[in-house]
Amino acid sequence: MDSTKSEETVDCVVVGGGPAGMMAGLLLARQGVNVRVLEKHPDFLRDFRGDTIHPSTMKVMDELGIVGRFLNIPHRRMKTVAVSAPDGESVFADFSLLPEPYNYVAFMPQWDFLDFLAEEARAYPSFELIREAQVTELLIKGNQAHGVRYTTPPWRADAHGTARYRSGRPPLHSTHTRMARPR
Repeated sequence: MDSTKSEETVDCVVVGGGPAGMMAGLLLARQGVNVRVLEKHPDFLRDFRGDTIHPSTMKVMDELGIVGRFLNIPHRRMKTVAVSAPDGESVFADFSLLPEPYNYVAFMPQWDFLDFLAEEARAYPSFELIREAQVTELLIKGNQAHGVRYTTPPWRADAHGTARYRSGRPPLHSTHTRMARPR
């Protein structure tokens, strides 16, 4: 972002660079939507809730023409999930029953998956990922959210973006969720 500007308008601001936010940013950028993804961390290297890529996600990536590059990233494949019990092992889920070629769950560190999505999205000039962006305010006109205000580290200018759309499924107790609740 140009440090002389304190406000820029984009078509869509996505709050959060997790799997849903990065995929939304990629899909919107592919359609020519000017999208800015705000990620509060400097990178994706942290512990996550899950390191699994499900068959439906791989099918979507296949439809987007990017699954080949995804499958080049080191990963493990799991076709069944079994649980041990006193009376023996029991299969909990059997992905091998799904249609090929995506009849398994891929295990890979989520940071590798997020880096992959960010790299794919950067191929589109309408995509922007801003790291270390802390959302500080939900911008509201009347009863509609129209953007967010966010800050970046001291070596970057404080900024806020306005948007025609706002996207994101924040954690239930996040700052921007509290901002959106009626007072």
